[in-house]
Formats: sequence, structure tokens, C-alpha cells
Amino acid sequence: METSFDLNGRVALVTGASSGIGRATAEALAASGARVAINFHRNRAGAEAARAEIVGRGGTAIAVQADVTRAGEVQSLVEQTNAELGPVDILVNNAGSLVERLRILELTEERWDEVIDLNLKSAFLCCKAVAGSMMERRAGAIINVSSIAGRNGGALGSIHYSAAKGGLITFTKGLSKELAPFGVRVNAVSPGVIDTPYHEQFSSPEMMKTYAGMIPLGRVGTPAEVGQVICFLASDAAGYLVGETIEINGGMLMD
Repeated sequence: METSFDLNGRVALVTGASSGIGRATAEALAASGARVAINFHRNRAGAEAARAEIVGRGGTAIAVQADVTRAGEVQSLVEQTNAELGPVDILVNNAGSLVERLRILELTEERWDEVIDLNLKSAFLCCKAVAGSMMERRAGAIINVSSIAGRNGGALGSIHYSAAKGGLITFTKGLSKELAPFGVRVNAVSPGVIDTPYHEQFSSPEMMKTYAGMIPLGRVGTPAEVGQVICFLASDAAGYLVGETIEINGGMLMD
């Protein structure tokens, strides 16, 4: 994957990077020169394939298993990244999922907590694990992967996911105010309908056709297109962007 952003000498940690946007982002960061830690929870094969792709192109990458909803595992993930690659300069909080579509009367407390933890708590834990080092070095970039669902409430059956992604946008703004004085920039991206395993699982072909008809560009996006914007936010080219959420949706939603 070609990219025009210089990230040579930097270490990136991407959560949920075994497929979709996470994998495309890991590959784009590596193509920009970063050494990349590919986090995965269950999809070891996907993470190893991403690692092999990066290494095969001359880059440096490791694959690290961790459940990022658990503080202890997050700490181990960061420690392993530090030991094998160096201190984290770029954190991409990509891990997340709808898990299943459920309307309010079907949605249990347990499923609500699971989805909030996976999409929002995980970002908090990962940010907390790397923030101290970034603040000491007075440098770093954190990019949170939200969703158009956090802006418009999402499709039916996704209020748990939408609430978490909306919370992630607010979390981005609040954390950016804390860390900016230390030279650490926090921003987010908000992808629209992207051709990933997420939609293979949760959106029917008819739904995807309907979505495409609502997008001014007339098509859904690709993971690589999101990865490129994340690379931009991680780079010095975005040196004056703080607390911003960039919409990547082909014009489906415009602020």
C-alpha cells in the first residue's frame, strides 16, 4: 500500500487489527515507515497474515493477543510492544463490534455492557496504558475509530453500538484537552459504510444496496481509504489537529 506520510522511527499499536479497517491501518502505517504491533483477540490467523504481509514488504510488525476490555491484558500488550518494538508513539483504538443487532426490548444488560466495554472502555484502557509515556516524552498521537452510527444513531438494532461510538467521540474531545499541553494529539475518525467483515456479518446485501444509494459518491468505502486518513492523523502533517473527528463516509453525512 503506497502512502505519502513519513512515520519512520515511530512505533504504532493498532487494536483489533486482524481484519477490516484495523488491518488496513496497520499495513498503511507500516508502509509509512512505522514499526507496528498488530493486536488481536481471537483471529490469530488474520493477525499473522497481516504481520506476514508487512514483513514481506520489508516492514517490521508483531502480532500480539490481548482482550483489550481487560486492564491487565492491555498492560501486557503495551509492555510486549515496548519490549519488542519500543515505546508506543501512535495508538489506534480500532477494536470494536456491534456483536448482534438487538432492539431495546431484546437488549440485555449483559449485552449492553459487553458492547460498551468493547467499543468504549477498551479505548479508555489503552489510552491510559500509553498516555504516561507519551506525556513524559511530550510526543504522541492517538486516533480513535468511531462510526457514523455515533453521529446518527445507526441502523435499527444498534443503539448499544451507536451509544458507545458516540461516547468515543466525546471521549476524544475530553482526552485531547488533557493531553494536548503535553504535546500528545488525540483525534478520531468516523467511518461511514465501509466494505469490511462487519457488514458481511451485520448488513444484508439489500441493506448494503440501500446504503450505497444514500451515498453521494455512489459506493461504499474501503478499509484502505480509512487507513490513509488515520496515517494522516498520526503524521506531522496533522500537527495542529486536536480533538477532531474526521468523517469518512463519501458524503453520506455532512457536518
